[in-house]
Amino acid sequence: MFDLVTFIPRAIVQSIPLLYGSVGETITEKSGNLNLGIPGVMYVGGISGVIGAFLYERSAGSAENMNAFLAIMIPLLCCLIGSLLMGLLYCFLTVTLRANQNVTGLAMTTFGVGFGNFFGGSLIKITGAKVPSIALSATSNIFRKTLPFANTTGWFGKIFLSYGFLAYFAIIIAFVSAYVLKRTRTGLQLRAIGENPATADAAGIGITKYKYMATCLGCMIAGLGGLYYVMDYANGVWSNDAFGDRGWLAIALVIFTIWRPNVSVPASILFGGLYILYLFIPTGMNLAVKELYKMLPYVVTIIVLIITSTRNKREHQPPESLGLPYFREER
Repeated sequence: MFDLVTFIPRAIVQSIPLLYGSVGETITEKSGNLNLGIPGVMYVGGISGVIGAFLYERSAGSAENMNAFLAIMIPLLCCLIGSLLMGLLYCFLTVTLRANQNVTGLAMTTFGVGFGNFFGGSLIKITGAKVPSIALSATSNIFRKTLPFANTTGWFGKIFLSYGFLAYFAIIIAFVSAYVLKRTRTGLQLRAIGENPATADAAGIGITKYKYMATCLGCMIAGLGGLYYVMDYANGVWSNDAFGDRGWLAIALVIFTIWRPNVSVPASILFGGLYILYLFIPTGMNLAVKELYKMLPYVVTIIVLIITSTRNKREHQPPESLGLPYFREER
């Protein structure tokens, strides 16, 4: 029988990197910037956190000597700094130098993956591991620590309470982002820039400032998805090219949710469930059927893109200036 109590927690764990990536990209796109470099940003965020955790574990010597607060804050700050630098690089190229956003984003994805693989491979060589991976189990155990009463509440605890703090933080960020975008003056001005930067500029809104802030904040949120993948989902194990296509699925989720961060919460869980569904449906030795189940997230993405493209309502469309550089002299 299909075990929902086992399936739902695994789907949620699978969904958190997608949630971080989609919320970060939604905030970025609301400013009119189309950042296709999210997969690379997640890689840089992940490897930056790994570097911080690796250095701290080596300096501590053993798990008993590690301080839980430092074990969390050092990788977290390293992740945020690495992701922030990627956001600043993207903004410098696309906002200041007005480079093509599509090309810049794809180049940053390639750069981010190469950056992660280079430093990941370097750490593996430093440790002298016989397998192509590095394990940071002591730091991972701290990140994956659940609520103390999660194991005493049966199925409820397993479904709702059995996650590390980064999982709950992702959900909080999604709802706070939705509130800020829809209910605050800052969110209104950001959406105005994404729709019509010339009008927003004429109203005295700082276009460059908002684009930099939104893109850098979006990259930092997306980078946390990479950190979560390594420290929580992968149990602290870094392997080169292990992220797969999660960054691209996160970008697809932005369209699926119609640029609404709060909708990203159930949507990411849906995609996370589709991503691992093949593990829970018996297929026997028929590998062809298993591969068909693996295609489900991508089939759903294609269907959503088709449905979205046929919608005529303005609220279902992307920001009007998405992907277009703004030249103040032309307004």
